[in-house]
Amino acid sequence: MASLNQLRRDHANMARLLHVLLRRHKHLEQGERPDFHLIREVVDYILEYMDGFIMPLERLYSEHLLAKEPEAEALSHRMADDYQALRKRLNLLSETLDMILMDHVVPMERFTEDLKTYLDAHHAYLKVEREQLFPFLRRHLTKAEQNNLLKMLPDGTQANLSRLREDYPELYAEFKEAPSPFA
Repeated sequence: MASLNQLRRDHANMARLLHVLLRRHKHLEQGERPDFHLIREVVDYILEYMDGFIMPLERLYSEHLLAKEPEAEALSHRMADDYQALRKRLNLLSETLDMILMDHVVPMERFTEDLKTYLDAHHAYLKVEREQLFPFLRRHLTKAEQNNLLKMLPDGTQANLSRLREDYPELYAEFKEAPSPFA
């Protein structure tokens, strides 16, 4: 079962993955060609995580918490809008990666800019989660309500990290070395 501590760990893990992408972005800015397959793996992992965990969390938050705390509506709408914009940026990045990996001509400036725009948006989204959503959940839900709400979420994030560790040891090592936002 997930817990608010698990949400916090997942949030920290996402920040670490974004750090891995940020390092690739710095390589691009310096004129180096990064490992696009590695970037593809990180993007695929994030897409899978967003579909399998973030969307259900947003849905549960909206359905259950809004009924109890109407003041949550503004935060809920903001996060939903931010999520949609973030997802759009990530999809664009994914499509551009597909083109690069299929040896289509893609200006590296465009890819570099798309990657930076996505990273900035995702960092902003994590900040809203960390500074507004998680404290709100702790303030307005009892432990029993937190547990009931979080029981409804999928438990796949640890399995996904295990797959990442097994299939991409170099990526996982870099992920583990990335700074935690809660350190």
